[in-house]
Amino acid sequence: MRKHIQNIFSVVFLLSVTLGFSQRKPNDTLNTGVIDVVKPYVPTISDAFKVKETPSLDDENTDTKKEIKYNIFSFPVASTFTPAKGNPASVEKAKRVRLYDNYASFGMGSFRTFLGEFYVNHMISRSESAGGYISHHSSKGGIEDAVVNNGFSNSKLRMNYSSTLRDLTWKVDGGFQHQFYNWYGIPEPIASDNVLIYYLDVGHSYFDIDLGSEFTFEDSYVNSASVLLRRFSDSRDSAENRALIKADMEVPINDFEISTAFKLDYLSGNFDRLYEIDEAYKYSNFQLGISPSFQYIQDDVTVNLGVNLVYLNDMEAGENKFYVYPNISASYRFVDELLIAYGGVKGDLVQNTYHAFANENPFVSPTLIISPTDQTYNAFAGLKGKATSTVSYNVGGHYTAEKYKPLYKANTIKVNSGENDYDYGNSFGIVYDDVTTFGVSGELNVDINRNFKLGTKLEYFAYNTDREEEAWNLPDITGSVFFDYQIDEQWFAGANLFYVGKRKDQRSLETALEHETVTLDSYFDINLNGGYHVNEQFSVFMKANNIANNAYQKWMNYPVQTFQIIAGATYKFDF
Repeated sequence: MRKHIQNIFSVVFLLSVTLGFSQRKPNDTLNTGVIDVVKPYVPTISDAFKVKETPSLDDENTDTKKEIKYNIFSFPVASTFTPAKGNPASVEKAKRVRLYDNYASFGMGSFRTFLGEFYVNHMISRSESAGGYISHHSSKGGIEDAVVNNGFSNSKLRMNYSSTLRDLTWKVDGGFQHQFYNWYGIPEPIASDNVLIYYLDVGHSYFDIDLGSEFTFEDSYVNSASVLLRRFSDSRDSAENRALIKADMEVPINDFEISTAFKLDYLSGNFDRLYEIDEAYKYSNFQLGISPSFQYIQDDVTVNLGVNLVYLNDMEAGENKFYVYPNISASYRFVDELLIAYGGVKGDLVQNTYHAFANENPFVSPTLIISPTDQTYNAFAGLKGKATSTVSYNVGGHYTAEKYKPLYKANTIKVNSGENDYDYGNSFGIVYDDVTTFGVSGELNVDINRNFKLGTKLEYFAYNTDREEEAWNLPDITGSVFFDYQIDEQWFAGANLFYVGKRKDQRSLETALEHETVTLDSYFDINLNGGYHVNEQFSVFMKANNIANNAYQKWMNYPVQTFQIIAGATYKFDF
């Protein structure tokens, strides 16, 4: 250790001595001399010599370039051709079709059928308009084998007003509808054995009053909103009230926009009695729904991710429930508009109403139980696109799971204790069941030009029920074909063809323990129409319905009118 310390001191001493000598001033002085400054070298660029295009060669074997002479052997040709001046081709312009704001249409036909429509529209100013619509369709019946009255009528009155402002467009409309039908579907042998049937008053009416408004906003978080108020009632002291408010919004969150749909749905109603029990029945519920979703677009892929949240308050039962449904869809463009694949999974709490049931099946009894349907999910997928510029297609399938799905089912026949006009097997009730549905469909549309349009659709369904024996009155196959053809400026024609597959219902007697399942035959309904434009304002038309003359049953014990023909005229005008 001591040895290392001595070495360190030796190195420090030597460094001290060296620094001392280097800091001493020298005794000699700086010698002066002459410094020669030499001009710095400036480089220059020498001239470049261009390479000659034709170099000179000293080769003895180099041949001299030969001179080439060109001679044109031409001689005059006699010609009598005289070019004519070009004229621009004329394009035939299509005659401009004048559009009228108002029209009136009337028609009459077999079974003492009457049709009438009257529509008016008036521009109050550049931003305001008002209009109205009246229609009536009635028939005295004449259905074969019906032992009671079987006529019907349907009358509508609607009015509207719209206004367009700088940042807001709004519309208000309201209307009244009156429908009259007869419960004429009394089955055999009751129709012929019971004398009291001939004295039944099977007529019943529906009354519908509604008032609604729609709003569309520009440069606002709220894109659109709508309000609907409806009062629906019948001639048997049943009534239903509904208030529905909807809104669509764009909610910005950081750099994203979330599309959000709001729904507020209130429903209440009452019936004088139930079918089996002579007790008044009331129903009322309140739904509040919110459905946020986010759309992602990347090249040919579009994805919508969302969720549907619904709160249900059943005020009559005193129950509250909360539902969560998926709201997901996606599409991928394989070849622009030619081939697009799509799919998704969605769900919702469907609000069932007396108004909807009576419009789909006017022969229901005023003794229904009304409750919403829990559509747990609806998974779908398919392909769509355009085969050509005028032909489009859509092929897909779906699988739906629904809890408390409504099914139309014939009411029990009360032969001895019938107190009402709908107790004799001539009315339908509603039963609810958990139903899963598998379906595939194909659709084809041809739109060559505005003079010819053709469309067809075919669907197949398979059902699975939980408690009921069958999915009552739901068809296994449906199909439709339609076309419109403007033959020339005067003549026009069209057609509608419908096919409905087999359905099943149940016939039961109040005194019998067993029930009979009835299979309703499929039917094919062909309807044709055509007409002639006498001038721009006046036209005549003719319609032929149920050309196959088939008295098929759309509902059990309810045959329809056979072949019908209706003729009429339409007049278009301006004030």
